[in-house]
Amino acid sequence: MTINRRDALTLFGSGSALALPGLATAARTNGSAGAARFDHGVASGDPLADGAILWTRATPQDPQQAGDIALTWHVALREGDTPLRSGRIAARAARDFTAKVAVTGLKPGTEYRYWFETAAGTRSPVGRVRTLPRGVVADVVMGVVSCQLYPGGFFNAYASIAKLDRLDAVLHLGDYIYEYAIDGYGGDIGKKIGRLVEPTHEILTLADYRMRHAQVKRDADMQAAHARAAFICVWDDHEVANDDWIGGAENHDPATEGDWKARKAASMQAYFEWMPIRDPRPGEPWEAINRSFEFGDLATLVMVETRLLARSRQVAAKGEAIAPAEYAPMMAERAQPGREMLGAPQLAWIERTMAASVTAGKPWQVLGNQVVMARVAGPDLERQLGPDRFAAMMARLPEKWRTALMASMASYRAGLPFNFDSWDGYPAARERLYAAFKRSGSRPVVLSGDSHAGWANDLHDASGKLVAVEFGATAITSPSYGSLIPGIGTLIADANDEVRFCDQDRKGFIVLTLTPDHATADFKTVSTVVAKSFEEASVARFRASAAAPDAKLEQLG
Repeated sequence: MTINRRDALTLFGSGSALALPGLATAARTNGSAGAARFDHGVASGDPLADGAILWTRATPQDPQQAGDIALTWHVALREGDTPLRSGRIAARAARDFTAKVAVTGLKPGTEYRYWFETAAGTRSPVGRVRTLPRGVVADVVMGVVSCQLYPGGFFNAYASIAKLDRLDAVLHLGDYIYEYAIDGYGGDIGKKIGRLVEPTHEILTLADYRMRHAQVKRDADMQAAHARAAFICVWDDHEVANDDWIGGAENHDPATEGDWKARKAASMQAYFEWMPIRDPRPGEPWEAINRSFEFGDLATLVMVETRLLARSRQVAAKGEAIAPAEYAPMMAERAQPGREMLGAPQLAWIERTMAASVTAGKPWQVLGNQVVMARVAGPDLERQLGPDRFAAMMARLPEKWRTALMASMASYRAGLPFNFDSWDGYPAARERLYAAFKRSGSRPVVLSGDSHAGWANDLHDASGKLVAVEFGATAITSPSYGSLIPGIGTLIADANDEVRFCDQDRKGFIVLTLTPDHATADFKTVSTVVAKSFEEASVARFRASAAAPDAKLEQLG
């Protein structure tokens, strides 16, 4: 199921629907000189060798403002320099007063400064953006982030990212916003630290999704990170609703929350308005945000979509209690060969893109992907900890978690995977992807989000052949199993041959450095997300070697 422009106009009414695809409409220059502020900062995204997307939002001084607001954008080599490129754009009322421009004509591999101004002379903050390099490239440095539950804590990881000396781009692997109400997921933390969601109810409508995006963009650390470097983004599930798939979501009840098609379209419209991402390509569905980026002769970045284009329904939702009688039929359903994550067209595109990169002699193909790809069996805590330590741990847990944990361990002992919402819920689709890797001649670096944990994994196909390596980014703020059971990540790693490192305790991000010889992941963490004062640490470093494609990950620290 896809949403096209005609569907959206029907769902929203012609007065409010976003005129997608393409940036042509967004580049309209007619607008009023109404007074406005830049409350949400600036952002750049989807860099190319000759330009990038520049984004801002002009907040009207008059809340009754109905017309578009005229803006001018500027690009210079350094702050204070005479602009090299300038133009006019309208912050359109129909796009919630957001504005995006696709700047071109810039030099490759060059860092620029950019800003916006209103007709009245109000100036936005200044952002930095680096165009993609061409030719010989010595190295590329990227931040990898995901899962930023606003009430779950302060965005301290973004404060760290904003201060990095070298940063070419930030890859955001999804869950930029969450859909829950004030008493929902993370709400107890939000009430303690004063981070209450807006609106307070679960978001369902276009106005709701816009408000939630706007709240996240007002965060000072979020703005600082966006101003530091271009973001290359894909959505995961919570930009719409938890555990979504092509036909619905775990957290969507049509009986009480309306039509899934309308909710999905509203969420996507808000996403394209509020994120520094190129609008949908003409003639393609809005869901098709898979795209690629070329970093000179060094790397190809392939960003995929695993939620709304083709994904089959999950066999079970995350955290769902499973009765023993359901084990066998669920595993039989999981094994069905037709179950999809990517769909045939996207899979063929991935193979073509990676094969072209390999043919061009690039040592690295990087896959930006939403969910963990490794085979992960759940830990048997009772066996691994021993009876006494296990009993002491259980005694510390609230009753509801003790019951849930015992049910989970029973399912793990029966062979059910740790997470049906990850690639482990779609083994046939994973094997098809692995076969595409092999046909393309690539051993990719897979990047994953969603799990709220840090991962370093060696990925093998069903025959046991090493086909890729995986680095999973922990959450910016979203809680994980380590909040209940500190150290559980080590037990998960011990229970799985593919898992070299798993950190379920800490929040942070990955700094991924690519050179012609190595791809190195530095797992950066912050000491707390419930206070603004924090310390930063590097808790692990792993690297893959371009010269040894059959070698497992090497741990550096």
